[in-house]
Amino acid sequence: MNNPIFVAVDAMGGDNSPNKVIEGIKLHSNSSADVFYKIFGNQELIYPFVKEYNLSKKRFEIIHTNDVVEGEDTALSAAKRGKKTSLWLAIESLKNDKAQAIVSAGNTGALFLISKLNLKMVENIDKPALAALWPSKKGMNVVLDLGANIDCNSKNLIDFSIMGSALHKVLFESKKPNVALLNIGSEELKGNAMIKDTYQLLNEKKYELFDFKGYIEGNNIMEGEVNVIVADGFTGNIALKTAEGTSNFIISELKKALTSSIIGKLSSLINFNNLKNFKNKLDPRLYNGAILLGLSKPVIKSHGSTDSIGFANSLKVCEQTIRGNLINQIKNNIK
Repeated sequence: MNNPIFVAVDAMGGDNSPNKVIEGIKLHSNSSADVFYKIFGNQELIYPFVKEYNLSKKRFEIIHTNDVVEGEDTALSAAKRGKKTSLWLAIESLKNDKAQAIVSAGNTGALFLISKLNLKMVENIDKPALAALWPSKKGMNVVLDLGANIDCNSKNLIDFSIMGSALHKVLFESKKPNVALLNIGSEELKGNAMIKDTYQLLNEKKYELFDFKGYIEGNNIMEGEVNVIVADGFTGNIALKTAEGTSNFIISELKKALTSSIIGKLSSLINFNNLKNFKNKLDPRLYNGAILLGLSKPVIKSHGSTDSIGFANSLKVCEQTIRGNLINQIKNNIK
């Protein structure tokens, strides 16, 4: 491979690992010829799936360890497990410039803490933010922060606006994203003191990277008029979980309605392509891959319960952040 991209993969985190992780690598490698995977975990558990999915020996290296961060570990107990866990070693490979980004479906708190212990923050950024992709009527939105920071100040939200816009530009090559603050109303006087202060600061200054569009309410996130939605971690996490729950409810109820009677089954056959497109629009696996922004290297969190398709999409997001030089985009604009 000429100038390969090196991705560190924690193979032991999340449900049904390392099976889904190795299958996800295989799916991603089929469409990305110059990505090399540094796979961290128990070689005896990993290698049978490498053989099953016929992963090319030229595309990966297994770094063996028996130690694993468990899903029920607290962030602190995960860090205390030592520096030989698959998660720690994978993140450490970024610190030592052996890889350019990491993907893990493991313990979220442990991923955040161990990343912060090993990686530096981008200069002038005080707090990292967790960003994820949401579908809209006009494409894809970036939403942040989704839980990394419960308490935020105005500077943090401005930093999130810059980082989220840089991410959107890298992933979707947008000319100039529109940014809005998630609030309880669209009027200028709505919200708490912190959100009002942030509004004033963003409104007073013109940014080359993005256009500020004021406030956005939760019911307008999917409209697509705004590309980057910014909130503190408490508000953002509630919005995310509400959206995920609503999506799962709609899909399950629609499936029930279309399979509970002969008429429903005939209707689903007639409208098969339309229903497939509808399902894909709401399928969380296709938007899997949250990004911890603000650190010196890209850290990608795959959903713990996702399958190989979802994990492959996390690897795709990871690859895009490297190819688009996300960290330099943030550094150049945060000044």
